[in-house]
Amino acid sequence: MSVKLSAYVWDGCAASGMKITSVAIMARLADFSSDEGICWPSIATIARQIGAGLSTVRTSIRKLEADGWLTSTARRKGNRNTSNMYQLNVRKLREAAAAHQPESDASESAPSKSDAPNFDASNFHPSKSGQKTGFHPPESGDDPSVRSKHDPLDKNLSCPDASRPDDSPVDNPDQFLARFPDAVVYSEKKRLWGSHEDLKCAEWIWGQITQLYEKAAEADGELARPKEPNWAAWANDVRLMCSQDQRTHFQICKMFKRVQSDPFWCRNILSPSKLREKWDELVVRLGPVQRSVTDISPVDYAIPEGFRGY
Repeated sequence: MSVKLSAYVWDGCAASGMKITSVAIMARLADFSSDEGICWPSIATIARQIGAGLSTVRTSIRKLEADGWLTSTARRKGNRNTSNMYQLNVRKLREAAAAHQPESDASESAPSKSDAPNFDASNFHPSKSGQKTGFHPPESGDDPSVRSKHDPLDKNLSCPDASRPDDSPVDNPDQFLARFPDAVVYSEKKRLWGSHEDLKCAEWIWGQITQLYEKAAEADGELARPKEPNWAAWANDVRLMCSQDQRTHFQICKMFKRVQSDPFWCRNILSPSKLREKWDELVVRLGPVQRSVTDISPVDYAIPEGFRGY
């Protein structure tokens, strides 16, 4: 629980014109947060504790995010979604509290510049006191993501611990996101994970494969649907192609699209892992994948918009 952020919420949010439901949500998020504004309670937990409906909470959080009071990051655990991770805008909260503080109190309690820095997740280093005591959100019924005694971002977020290999054992499942904060889909037991872009690329590959099955059904009249993949494993293979093999998401998509156009390889390359395994052979047989996007028709390749600039 962050007493500091809770004080900012009560001093500044309502006075800034925020609706009471949104104020209550911000207050609950502050209660769950570290001093840096990180928390991950579920929508159901927030709704239950403030006495609001699930849709009301979702709508309010979207409005709070649009107004710049917080940002949210979707997370997945294995093949299922889990609670979002929220980053409260500490600077905006502090400034709102200061702007609406009575003059008699402002001179005595105005926060210093170092009181709550503008939080940048890529440069976050916990304080020594935070390393000693850890982050302990309050108990919240049966919501395991809230009961966890470890802030998933209570370690250096710039990169995983370089002294520990990517496949080294995870001592505690709650430590997984601390080591790999970019993970939106993961399997802590198998130490597999992927970022938002890795998952997006994996989902695109899956879409291409299902289209292949649908075209086959047009020929024989029988649609055999492939089994949905293990998204953590697929995203992990995409991530390794990027981090270890120095491919880009765009190159991966383009190569897979070319594979789908080959009568032989389209039946033999049906996953990111197989694409990675056969990449060098595919380069020889199909030709190298270039970084240039000038020869690509979005209609022909239908590669995700975000990958075309790689």
